[in-house]
Amino acid sequence: MKKLLEKLFIGKTLTKKEAENIIIDLSKEKINNTQAAAITSIYNMRSPTLEEMIGFRQGLMELSVKINLTEFNAVDIVGTGGDGKNTFNISTLACFIVAGTGEKVIKHGSFSSSSITGSSNVLKELGYEFPKKEENIKNQLDRVGLCYLHAPIFHPVLTIMSYVRKELELSTIFNILGPLINPANPKNQLLGVNNLEIARIYYYLYQDMENNYAIIHSLDGYDEITLTSDIKCYSPKGEHYYSLDELEIHKKVKIYPNELKGGKNTKENTKIFINILSGKGTLSQNEVVLMNATFALCLLNKDSIENNYDKAEYSLKSGKAKNILKKLLRL
Repeated sequence: MKKLLEKLFIGKTLTKKEAENIIIDLSKEKINNTQAAAITSIYNMRSPTLEEMIGFRQGLMELSVKINLTEFNAVDIVGTGGDGKNTFNISTLACFIVAGTGEKVIKHGSFSSSSITGSSNVLKELGYEFPKKEENIKNQLDRVGLCYLHAPIFHPVLTIMSYVRKELELSTIFNILGPLINPANPKNQLLGVNNLEIARIYYYLYQDMENNYAIIHSLDGYDEITLTSDIKCYSPKGEHYYSLDELEIHKKVKIYPNELKGGKNTKENTKIFINILSGKGTLSQNEVVLMNATFALCLLNKDSIENNYDKAEYSLKSGKAKNILKKLLRL
């Protein structure tokens, strides 16, 4: 480890194998907290290379608890987090809306490390118990249309790193890796990235994978579609620029960043979450959640953006999205 740290400290990059070995050594607790903090700090000062990203991901996926959900045509909606914007839980809400349309969602998430409230924090606050067994997860997906994979259960190395990440109180390389390591490897993924350089690295990485994907970056720095700026989208079809005019499908709504702010703690963010699912969200909150759900639906079918927006809107306004949550909590 000393040699690898010296290599990183003088500005050199790692090979795929070296990056993979760091993850393996972390899992074996051969790297202490000080060394782990040093490694994560280096990647806060520069972006990882494509080779490093591939190696880190390979290490994490190799060590993950295996789960087979390939029989389902499902989607995950997830962002890197760490954009410092303190938004409410947009991606998680979009997952429930998509499931409310009758599609399947395999959501991968965790507790917050650099933000106030992660998806796992909200679900735990609501009384949800994270499933561990494949049969229980398949049952949720079959009966509800949505299952939730709590990252530390399937990636034990993340539990080892949780102390360091929490102590740093900063976005780390693990924020960047998080969206790439859904243990079920769903066929469709809507990935939000707060950094254009990382979005491009994601794009290069996914070109060698079989997943259907859309990588989203809001040009004002959000890791989701927020309708506060134009967005860049990378997909198997290439790079596409969406202007706000293209994204505002039915309503010309001017959305300001302060309208997307989350609460001061998990209780407040959970209240916002339930309010929106209950049809009590503001116009701005609803539009942002619906647009993210719309893009996810476009990965699952060949329908138009307009028609998928209508499906998402009906899921939210009819109460179908909230019913998904009720069913999930009852199982």
